[in-house]
Amino acid sequence: MESNASSNKLKYVGLEEASWFSQFQYGSNPWMARYVYGVIFLIMNLLAWAVRDYGRSALTEIGNFCIETDRYLDVNTGFKGCQGGLDCLGTEGVLRVSLGCFIFFFIMFLSTVGTSKLHDPRDSWHSGWWSVKLILCIIFMVLPFLVPPTIIELYGEIAHFGAGVFLLIQLISVISFITWLNDCCLSEKHVEQCHFHVMLLATAAYVVCIVGIILLYIWYAPDGSCLLNIFFITFTLVLLQMMASVSLHPKVNAGLLAPALMGLYLVFICWCAIRSEPPGTGCNRKAEVANRTDWLAIISFIVALLAIVIATFSTGIDSQCFQFKKVSTKAENDVPYGYGFFHFVFATGAMYFAMLLIGWNTHHSMKKWSIDVGWTSTWVRIVNEWLAACVYIWMLVAPVVLNGGQASEYP
Repeated sequence: MESNASSNKLKYVGLEEASWFSQFQYGSNPWMARYVYGVIFLIMNLLAWAVRDYGRSALTEIGNFCIETDRYLDVNTGFKGCQGGLDCLGTEGVLRVSLGCFIFFFIMFLSTVGTSKLHDPRDSWHSGWWSVKLILCIIFMVLPFLVPPTIIELYGEIAHFGAGVFLLIQLISVISFITWLNDCCLSEKHVEQCHFHVMLLATAAYVVCIVGIILLYIWYAPDGSCLLNIFFITFTLVLLQMMASVSLHPKVNAGLLAPALMGLYLVFICWCAIRSEPPGTGCNRKAEVANRTDWLAIISFIVALLAIVIATFSTGIDSQCFQFKKVSTKAENDVPYGYGFFHFVFATGAMYFAMLLIGWNTHHSMKKWSIDVGWTSTWVRIVNEWLAACVYIWMLVAPVVLNGGQASEYP
């Protein structure tokens, strides 16, 4: 057993620091595998989009197939409770593709959770067997199109919760990275040499935050009638001030860098939330311009789709911030990232991309090249922003509260 473990150590030696091209050139390995899973996830995203925007026209080209299989595709009876069945065919198609993607990654989660060593047989399953996984992907993409609409409706309701779990995981991952970066810069080892760079980065971040807030007022609150947008933007500004005040409190003393970076994150979420408002309200001028300009809508859609994949990928390999017991030293034969957590994030990410493509509303029809549009999407983003601020502030004050009001140990 020890010889097997040592051979696996030598098997991947130096591969973690190598370029992605070298990792692919080497063959099946956990570093190459994560990119392959990312590509699979991207393909499933593109398939869901194609089914939503072009599914009905593609089925029409097949002839009378849609009419003969009216049990699943009849626009009058196949989508109970759905206003405008022709438009909602794409919505149900998105949920079917999402279900197949979820099943695939959830099975991968169940089969790899708890893998800790590179010599574990489940490491080979995670990093290889691609022909088997390709067959599984095809099967799981086809099966959801054979189940009745009631099951898809049930999955659509469950997907709301799963997408919320994904947003929560992503939120904690972002906050953990920001606090880790702040701790490194404020540590005794780096505080002297990083002081100037920290102040420069914090100042630049706050300048970008202020400019972003001003642009949000100009773009999305052009007059006093846009009360909701004014409230969203103003409350974001209040949250920025609260985070900075708490961070600079003598008992917390966490510096300016972390709240500045969190401010950028909150301003970005606020922008995404207001941008998700449906056009025609008179306040979302940018959405109306994008609605008229096809190429701009296409570019925005592609960027948003890539952002989903990148966010899922980066969050999936960040399992360390969710470990209750931190491991200070890592053995050479330890897995480079948590396989089970990686696949769990992709499974919830499958639910998340479904919600974005249908606007978080299973009875909501979406226009072509649109993503994450609707009042439900707006409020999900806003609540996510407020929750992010609350979690970050709690992470600042929790040590003080739990230590009986004693000052933090930041230098």
